[in-house]
Amino acid sequence: MEKVEGLGKWIGKWFTVLVVIWAIFNYLLPQTSQWVIPNTSYLLGIILFGMGLTLRGEDFERIVKRPLPVILGTVAHYVIMPTIAWLLCEIFHLTGATAVGVILVGSCPSGTSSSVMAYLAGGDVALDVSIETLSTILAPIALPGLLMFYAGKYVTIPAQSLFLSTIQIVLVPIILGVVIHTLFGKKVDYLTRALPLISQTAILLIIGAVISANHAELFTATTALVIPVVILHNLSGYGLGFLFSKLIRLKDPQRKAITFEVGMQDSSLGATLAMMYFSPAAAIPSTIFSVWHNISGSVLSSYWRMHSDRKVVVNDQLVGQTRA
Repeated sequence: MEKVEGLGKWIGKWFTVLVVIWAIFNYLLPQTSQWVIPNTSYLLGIILFGMGLTLRGEDFERIVKRPLPVILGTVAHYVIMPTIAWLLCEIFHLTGATAVGVILVGSCPSGTSSSVMAYLAGGDVALDVSIETLSTILAPIALPGLLMFYAGKYVTIPAQSLFLSTIQIVLVPIILGVVIHTLFGKKVDYLTRALPLISQTAILLIIGAVISANHAELFTATTALVIPVVILHNLSGYGLGFLFSKLIRLKDPQRKAITFEVGMQDSSLGATLAMMYFSPAAAIPSTIFSVWHNISGSVLSSYWRMHSDRKVVVNDQLVGQTRA
């Protein structure tokens, strides 16, 4: 298990680079991941089952004991990201599957990478996990509703099917994971050490499937326009998430957590639902988002960590001067 855990940490360290390499490989050899295309929902279920296995009673207790920051962070996520997605579609005149894909990824719950970024940045990881949990639980209602509101003019939204699929893909695996962890406790804790490797592998397979399904359309004029839209979407989410958390007067660690929770999406869910209900082209924004938000999140967390370390050094120097 130590080797598996070590491999998971190594892949986590180089995950963004591996995503880019894997995407290029599948573009050059699209037949590599063709077999994954009909199985993306199962892979996402594995990821979310793993999330359920890591959840504990205290994760839900935090939501009950300190509900306000969790609720406000979740509301901010589901208000800011879909609205920005819709505005960008209007500004850049996106239509059809491309517009739906951008709004779909904007309507997804918070991404699992956000807790890692919050940890690296010195943020409030407990708050981050709580918002991630609540936003994921609410996804079956929030996601179809937001798509109908923002994307209904582009295509017909199968709201009922999306609702049922999101329950099957998102809630059922999480609930199963929580139940199994509750029943078997420490025996499961040993197995959870392998979860990062399993989740990372599943995400890579989903990305490979989307690239394989879209390799002929990846470098068209429309797709080229998606790249700046996705970048602006993500960065605007960070900026507005930070401003919102500052407006409600949260402390620095909480502001970092909400910034990542607002700006980072569960792009694997977006890609899976796009492939199931719309078209392979609608999954492209989610795939680009998956690559980009890992890059931007790593840069932002590194900046915040360096800034925090610098403040500690300055404070230590001031204390030393005072004592002298």
